[in-house]
Amino acid sequence: MITPAYCRTMAAYNTEMNRRFYAAAATLDDAARRRPCGAFFGSLHGTLCHLVWGDTMWMSRFDGGTPPPVKLPESPRMIEDFATLRTTREALDARIESWAAGIEQPALDGDLTWFSGAAGREVRRPMSLLVMHFFNHQTHHRGQAHALLTAAGASTGDTDLFLVLP
Repeated sequence: MITPAYCRTMAAYNTEMNRRFYAAAATLDDAARRRPCGAFFGSLHGTLCHLVWGDTMWMSRFDGGTPPPVKLPESPRMIEDFATLRTTREALDARIESWAAGIEQPALDGDLTWFSGAAGREVRRPMSLLVMHFFNHQTHHRGQAHALLTAAGASTGDTDLFLVLP
């Protein structure tokens, strides 16, 4: 179902789309990035912050790194400064690409067990399902961020996978 090549492709797509989205967001002033717009996480800044939170949480499960310093409800405010959020995103994207470069099929064919704070219990699921969720979660919330950027007059360029990656 999920292969190492899929992981590498989606990690590269994630990195490129985040590069484009943060470049577009940087054309807006801080008030525009923080304006409540009715998105799941309030504002563009809150949505971008939640994406960093979610990716950090999943990567902590996938590579054993440190989880985010806050719980889900605080995710939209996890990093207040946009420049810090951007450099955190860049480092996280490099981490995701490194993980994807090293993932092997046996790991994707196995299960992952972790304690879910959201579920309040230990959870065990197929790694391939979790990897699909990871990349789907990114795309879902980037779609929200794209709508907020577009409404604010910023442009990200093409977002279709087949047009973004060679």
